[in-house]
Amino acid sequence: MNWRIYAIDGALLGIFMISACGFATLLEHPASPVGKTIASSVARRALIGMAMGMTALCLIYSPWGKRSGAHMNPALTLSFLRMRRLNPIDAIGYITAQALGAVIGVAMMSIVLGTLASHPRVNFAATIPGSSGLLVAWLGEFAITFVLMTVVMAVNKVPRLAPFTGCFAAALVAIYIMFEAPISGMSMNPARSFASALFAHSWTGFWIYCTAPVAGMFSGIELHRMLTRERSRLCGKLSHSRNDPCYVRCNCLEGRP
Repeated sequence: MNWRIYAIDGALLGIFMISACGFATLLEHPASPVGKTIASSVARRALIGMAMGMTALCLIYSPWGKRSGAHMNPALTLSFLRMRRLNPIDAIGYITAQALGAVIGVAMMSIVLGTLASHPRVNFAATIPGSSGLLVAWLGEFAITFVLMTVVMAVNKVPRLAPFTGCFAAALVAIYIMFEAPISGMSMNPARSFASALFAHSWTGFWIYCTAPVAGMFSGIELHRMLTRERSRLCGKLSHSRNDPCYVRCNCLEGRP
């Protein structure tokens, strides 16, 4: 077991949660001077989406992200386990660290922002199903994670594009927050939803965020398994580098034989 690598990945998700709570407060709290100047909820979501997309991009390509593989998501870690790029012990280590990192990140913002973060408009950036209901929310989470994994694995099959996989993923995060968030709250991440729900005391539809992201990513993996004969090249990593060692090894940057 490599607790240092697990801790790095947990810290990355913790930083992501700090950013999520911070930008949600900045743009959604009714007392925020920035939020007051932007009347359109779509425009505010677009700004949050861009902010979180850039946050994800910076974390993925940071030295820590390159070292751990930038999972930051139990669903993605389980996908690596499904593709046999991690063993079960490593998967447990990653997922434990991700949950702890997310909780610590939200806890820090709870201390720093106090009642600002707990305001109903902010609610610790909790992911809550939209007005269309739980089934639609589940389908929304399934769809966005399925598309994410499908795109990531398709890009990783092309050695020239693989270094930019994180850019594709970050762009999808931004787009999803803008357009899909009203449907499911846009989670894609069980640990991320758990941390927010813990402090917001809001567990409505929490099962959605534990099941749909995993089902969506696994479905993306199975689709690629059916479409390719080179199963050794199947990879869901977001960060690739020829110069920085990564705990989760792959052959995405190697030219085809």
